[in-house]
Amino acid sequence: MSFRFVSLSLALLGTVTPLVSQATTYTDISDRFKANFHQQLRANKVPGGAFVIVKDDKIIKLSTYGKRKKGGDLNVNADTVFRLASVSKTFAGTLATMLVQEGKFSWNEPVYKYVPDFTLANPDKGRTINLGHVIGQSTGLMPNSYDNIINANGKLEKIIPKFSKLTPMCSPGKCYSYQNIAFSLIQQPIETSTGKSYESLVEERIFSPLKMTSASIGIDNFLATKNRAEPHVKTKSGFRQVKVKSNYYQLAPAAGVNASISDISKWLMANMGHRPDVLSPLLLSEITEPGVRTRKELRRRDWRQYLDNAHYGKGWRVYDFNGKELIYHAGWVAGYVAEIAYAPELNLGMAILLNGESRVIAELGSQFWSEAFEKYEKSF
Repeated sequence: MSFRFVSLSLALLGTVTPLVSQATTYTDISDRFKANFHQQLRANKVPGGAFVIVKDDKIIKLSTYGKRKKGGDLNVNADTVFRLASVSKTFAGTLATMLVQEGKFSWNEPVYKYVPDFTLANPDKGRTINLGHVIGQSTGLMPNSYDNIINANGKLEKIIPKFSKLTPMCSPGKCYSYQNIAFSLIQQPIETSTGKSYESLVEERIFSPLKMTSASIGIDNFLATKNRAEPHVKTKSGFRQVKVKSNYYQLAPAAGVNASISDISKWLMANMGHRPDVLSPLLLSEITEPGVRTRKELRRRDWRQYLDNAHYGKGWRVYDFNGKELIYHAGWVAGYVAEIAYAPELNLGMAILLNGESRVIAELGSQFWSEAFEKYEKSF
């Protein structure tokens, strides 16, 4: 039985029944991970961070490390808010899929219907890119199109017309092409079809019902949060605190969410099927249905030894981790890195948030899942 069939079957049953032996508690793995987390962050001089491990509908380990800003007095705690960077895409994919399933708009509708300024060098090709391609990262555009302008603080409204200069590298739906700007075009149909702002809809449909009390969208909300982690970039002389940048906040669906590790624990458990009143089984099945294959992911350092296959769903990545399904996404934006994942068969989830740009997050995440899946196999 394939992992996709197992996951789909569980979703359609309306609950996530653990397939792992009840004796498999993962307490030992969680304890070792905590020790390793603190050791590795200390060794790499990361200013601060937090992680959470959830099993079924409970937190089995949550721990924080370090300071909200380098040299400061305030410690990171469970309610300290970080930027989630591209983990924000998991919320956008979920909200958009909710609205499609409610008949507000269709994945087959062309982008230009909602964003008239969006076209390509060949207008006919531009009209073939639809909303499903946008949310599934299969537009066919060159990866990260015009992110360089966003990095240089360019304004979104001036960037969109520039797509008219681009020629796609493949037909829509045929190849993986990771985007931030194009992905965020999903905001227009969401707002047009509902008459509400993207921010208010995420709050109404996700944050509020899940009681993600410190989660928010946008730079103003982030800066208004007293208990927040400040960003730090890596330099030759170590980590250096920098100002919070507003550039990627322009792309709310792609990189606009702020949240604490306590909030993320609730998001994980909901995605694992424990809040069907908010995220229905049918919804979870659709957002994690493997779409375009993401071959580049198979070459990721720290992960490549474990991955047999990788695809993009709708705001989530779908990994074949040594034959087992792992639903995953990572994020990076100036001064922050984040990672979130869950294994449906294990009914286990884990997330990490750091306020310093460090590759240690990939090492920690891949090692955790390697050990968790190994324990799962030995439990039978």
